[in-house]
Amino acid sequence: MDTNRRPDSMERITTRALADAFIAEQVKEIQAQVGDKKVLLALSGGVDSSVVAALLIKAIGKQLVCVHVNHGLMRKNESENVIKLFQDGLDANLIYVDATDRFLNLLEKVSDPEQKRKIIGKEFIKVFADEARKLEGISYLAQGTIYPDILESIKQAEGKKAVKSHHNVGGLPEDLQFELVEPLKLLFKDEVRVVGEALGLPHTMVYRQPFPGPGLGVRCLGAITRDRLHALREADAILREEFDNCGLAEKVWQYFVVVPDIKSVGVRDESRYEGWPAIIRAINTTDAMSATIEEIPYEILHKITNRITHEVDGINRVLLDLTPKPVGTIEWE
Repeated sequence: MDTNRRPDSMERITTRALADAFIAEQVKEIQAQVGDKKVLLALSGGVDSSVVAALLIKAIGKQLVCVHVNHGLMRKNESENVIKLFQDGLDANLIYVDATDRFLNLLEKVSDPEQKRKIIGKEFIKVFADEARKLEGISYLAQGTIYPDILESIKQAEGKKAVKSHHNVGGLPEDLQFELVEPLKLLFKDEVRVVGEALGLPHTMVYRQPFPGPGLGVRCLGAITRDRLHALREADAILREEFDNCGLAEKVWQYFVVVPDIKSVGVRDESRYEGWPAIIRAINTTDAMSATIEEIPYEILHKITNRITHEVDGINRVLLDLTPKPVGTIEWE
C-alpha cells in the first residue's frame, strides 16, 4: 500500500469524537515508531507544525526538541511571537536559530520558483542536521506535512505536471539522515484544525493565518532582494493589521501581499518615483485544493492602499488579485 495515498475508506475528521480517535491512534503509532529516541521538530509556528508539536508532546513529552529557524523570510515579528507562544504556552524544548544570512545568500539572484523552494527545503534540513549534531539521541525529524502538500508535489501516474514542490515533500535531499515522523500527512487543513482544538490548543493558534514553509520567499516574486523583501514584510503587516481592525481576519481563510520584481512610474513629493506594486490576495477555502475570492469593501481597500503607499518605502501601487483556485494557485509561486 502507498502510505502517501489517503485510503478511500478514511472518514473525514469533522467531529471531536473522530479527532479524539485519530489522536489516540497517532499517539500509539508515534510511540511505537520513536520508542525512547528523540525527535527534532521543524517548528514554523503555523497551524500544521503547532498541531504536530502538541501531538508529539502528548505522545513523547520531553523527547521532542523543537527547532524554530528564522530564515529571514518570516512575517513581521513572526519569530518573536513563535518563541513566546511555545516557550510560555506549551513549555516546549525550543531551540531558536537565526539563519537569515545563510538563506538569503543562497537565494541571491535565484528567480525560478521551484529552485527557490528546493534551496529553502534543502537548507532547512542542513540547519536541522547542524542542530542535531549538538544534541544526543536525535533519530527522527517531525514535519507538519499535510495531504495537499503531497497531492500538489507528486507527479500523478497519468503524467500530469506537479503543481509545485513543497519544501517538506519535493525538496528533501536523498541523503536525509533522519527517519520522518509525519502524523498529519493524510489530513486536509480543516481536519488539522479540528484535531488541534481536540488537543486543547487555543483558538488563536488553531485558526492562525496559514503561512507557507518557504515563507515570504514565494511572495517576493523573482530573485529576492533585501530591500524588496523588507517592503513586502511591511506591506503585509499593514494588511494584517487592517484586517484585524475591521473583522476580516476571522472571516478570511488566508490573506497576504505579493510583491513582484517589476517597477512602474509613480509620483512622490512632486517628483518621479519608481516603485514596486503590492498585490493583495484574500481567499477562502476548506481543504486548500480549491479556493474562492473574498470580497473586500472598497473603503477598507482604500485605507490599506493609502497606508501602504505612504508608509512603505519602495511601493507605489496597490493591486487586487481576483483569481480563484483553479485556475490560479493560492500562492503565486
